[in-house]
Amino acid sequence: MKNIKMLLPPIVARRPHAAIFLSGTGSNAEQILRRNQELLAQGKEIPYDLQVLVTDAPETSRARELGKVYGIPVIEEDIRAFYQAHGEERVSIRTPKAQELRNQWSDRLRVKLRPYAIDFAVFAGFVPLTNLTADFPCLNVHPGDLTYLKDGRRHLVGLHQLPIELAILEGLETLRSSVILARPYTGKGEDMDNGPLLGISPEVPIDLQGEKLEDLRAIAAARPEKRPAGGYKDRLAELAALNLERLKRGGDWQVLPGVVRDFAKGCYALSDDNQLFYRIGDKFHPVETVQVDGDQREPIFDSP
Repeated sequence: MKNIKMLLPPIVARRPHAAIFLSGTGSNAEQILRRNQELLAQGKEIPYDLQVLVTDAPETSRARELGKVYGIPVIEEDIRAFYQAHGEERVSIRTPKAQELRNQWSDRLRVKLRPYAIDFAVFAGFVPLTNLTADFPCLNVHPGDLTYLKDGRRHLVGLHQLPIELAILEGLETLRSSVILARPYTGKGEDMDNGPLLGISPEVPIDLQGEKLEDLRAIAAARPEKRPAGGYKDRLAELAALNLERLKRGGDWQVLPGVVRDFAKGCYALSDDNQLFYRIGDKFHPVETVQVDGDQREPIFDSP
């Protein structure tokens, strides 16, 4: 038996404390909150205490609204205002100065989070990369099937709707959402896509709305090398946005609440050689990941 370590160590005398981070509509966060309410109404226990919501965009996200509706405190740390106050118009980590500002901004969050004694966090549509991932486990929902490999590497990686575009251009017929344990970043967006794959959603069919794959590949090939401000405004981008919303409903909302509960219950462990283990009954088993569809679990075992 390999030497394994639980990803969330046992906590004595209380349930784990969690925080949910969100940047926009908060629909993924809301699904977690709604599902918890449903379980409580059924007389079931939630295996963690949600202490606080955290947002980097207090004026445009729904964090305040959700906090009021569900009676949860909200931490606000406006990242755009912080960057502008330090002479940066663009929120990024592209330069050493921008990376240092990101670390300073994260430090401000650390101070505000300290009273809540957070044991793990959930990035539910949280945009900024942050090395809070080094402070406590952070679960991140990702709009791509991270079991899909190309040349031995995860292929459907990147930020925003890029994984959707990659799946379309690969000629795939379905999408999946993935939940990973986020890693600290080193300056590249892909850094947060390389952590242990805790769960994947059921498949969600791709809808090309009658467009031909060769035409979409031609659009991608004709794009300028540098992504324009505001993103590409072509048909491929439109289809990616449409399918991203479909994946959120058919993927994110099915996999994320369940993985969060399983994580809080101590169902995940990792070996010294980064093999993921999932607890079935009272024993841990080596797995590639687990398909989570609401309350259903299907461990996916590594191929021999």
